Amino acid sequence: MTIASNSTEYDINDFLRDKKLLVINPKRKNGLILIKTYYAEFAGPGAIVGGCFDEDLQKVIPVGKLSLISPLNQSERQRAYLIRRQWVRLTKQITDNPIPHERAQVILNQFEHWFDAKTANQVPDEIFALIVGVLPDTITKARDLVNRL
Repeated sequence: MTIASNSTEYDINDFLRDKKLLVINPKRKNGLILIKTYYAEFAGPGAIVGGCFDEDLQKVIPVGKLSLISPLNQSERQRAYLIRRQWVRLTKQITDNPIPHERAQVILNQFEHWFDAKTANQVPDEIFALIVGVLPDTITKARDLVNRL
């Protein structure tokens, strides 16, 4: 089963709430921002989503040209679990920085690097703030600084 980029946000949420395990297509620049009760998490190419990992999911935001695929076997699921863990570790490295403005700047830079400036600009400040644990205003100021340069 594949969910292509023309799937609506509602369709994606249904798949995740049904606890199906899906893998973000590792051959595309795409991902999902998973909005949870108190924070948000980014799952990029190759990461598994759904199932027990995302039980407290409130909403998802597709990033890039989203493509979700079903893992074919246990080996693919295990590889996707490991990749999801790598995305979590990358976010942890960003959030380990005690300076909020620097966390904001790094997440913006990372998204521009992974995707492009246009895609990064489409993600609301509130969502980036939930990913790196800063106030939305901190993201806004970091964006403004980049735009002035």
